[in-house]
Amino acid sequence: MDPAREKEALLHEIEKLLAYGGSEPDINPALLEYLDREALRSIRDRLAERTSTLKEEDREWLAKFRKEE
Repeated sequence: MDPAREKEALLHEIEKLLAYGGSEPDINPALLEYLDREALRSIRDRLAERTSTLKEEDREWLAKFRKEE
């Protein structure tokens, strides 16, 4: 993939991950544009790991909620 396109795709993925759960981002999205692709990949991977954990917590909460009904 073209480096510029890969960076754009990484930025888009990071923005989506930052928006998960409606919380305020830990990283100013404007600053992300100045990072290289390796740094962006690392940020994306850490955010994806965090959101997958949150999704698991959401599933557990939902399972408890369904049991209470």
